[in-house]
Amino acid sequence: MGKDTLIKRLLELDRNLRYSVSCTTRPARPGEVDGVDYAFVSRERFQQLIDEGAFLEHATYNGNLYGTLTERVERERDAGHDVVLKIEVQGAEQVRAKAPDGVFIFVVPPSVDELVRRQVKRNTETSKDMTARRLIATREMEYASRYDHVVVNDELQRTVAEVLAIIHSARERDIQDKARSSQT
Repeated sequence: MGKDTLIKRLLELDRNLRYSVSCTTRPARPGEVDGVDYAFVSRERFQQLIDEGAFLEHATYNGNLYGTLTERVERERDAGHDVVLKIEVQGAEQVRAKAPDGVFIFVVPPSVDELVRRQVKRNTETSKDMTARRLIATREMEYASRYDHVVVNDELQRTVAEVLAIIHSARERDIQDKARSSQT
């Protein structure tokens, strides 16, 4: 099970979570829906959004551009929701600089071999793409220590429970911090 399955389950179980649909320049895979899985845009449009300062974060991954629109995240946060971002390590570093109050969870497969097995099973990428993603994943593992939490994505129910516990703990801390602030 991949990160998309994990996020879908988190959203089903926690009504206060919202998923921020990222923009990307990569072509849609079979079954993906524009505006649901990603907002698929041209490189020109993506560059326009960069120039406008519209992104909370953006990065290049395997030759394609990906980015999270600030406005989408702020809208959900202003409505009192917690926002889930599915981003890679370059983007996470940018988000940390702009939103240090975020909770950063590094979700890892049980092994790189398992990641490859999942990619093969998904059957949506060329062998060249899978090789590139394997190298990227291996490199990204070096960033795990920079995250607040590292969760192994090995069994759906356990992984969901662990991530939800992290989110709920962070919410409780925020509530306590706000209560302390209002008392002073």
